[in-house]
Amino acid sequence: MIDVNFQLKGSAITVVVLAIIRYEPKSLVDELKEKIAQAPQFFVNSPVLINLDRLENPEALKKIGDLLTICRELDLQPLGFSGVPEVLLAPVNKTGLAVLPTPNERALKLPKQEVAPAVETVVERVVETVVETVIEERIVQRQSKVITRPVRSGQQIYAEGADLIVLTQVSEGAEVLADGHIHIYGTLRGRALAGVRGDETARIFCQQLDAELVSVAGNFVLQDSLPKELLKKPAQISLKGEKVVVEALVNN
Repeated sequence: MIDVNFQLKGSAITVVVLAIIRYEPKSLVDELKEKIAQAPQFFVNSPVLINLDRLENPEALKKIGDLLTICRELDLQPLGFSGVPEVLLAPVNKTGLAVLPTPNERALKLPKQEVAPAVETVVERVVETVVETVIEERIVQRQSKVITRPVRSGQQIYAEGADLIVLTQVSEGAEVLADGHIHIYGTLRGRALAGVRGDETARIFCQQLDAELVSVAGNFVLQDSLPKELLKKPAQISLKGEKVVVEALVNN
């Protein structure tokens, strides 16, 4: 019999990142409605991370509650913020939602302290050790996770720190995620998200493209935006800049 009241587990979930470049409430609502209309089932009650890293007019967003109301009225569920500018930290913290670091930020910012010389020497040695470890890890070949059975509707497969290889199909309503590349040797009807931890070199390969959504390093394309001429044909998906590119998979 288990004698604990809870367990802590890691989990991979699909989160929509709403990166606001300029905050103008009316146009924001109109543009969100247009995007949601492309795939309403995908966005219903979808968790949303609000990114403010590129916000040009933070002074217009002093009432954070108005932005949260806009999201919730459109059936989006805000779970936190990232890239919060200094001027908005106080109102964002009052919302009670999480403030997450962007990939370019440290996960934890410690206050500066005066350190004695002896301690400084120890810190320098620790830093050197960490750098050496990182260099060693980069030369280690990335592993692959192989799935031999169809990924059925409602299932989620995540290849943590690895490429994902699916030897059959990914059904509608299913979701496959990988930190690296995704290879699907059948039909992709569900959602495929490669480079979920920010690897912009990751790609998605499939023998038949009929996806609900494809994503590389957080940048995604919905089914209605996929090239019609490539539907149900071999395709590869990659990232160029911040644009998701869908191309024919050519066998030479």
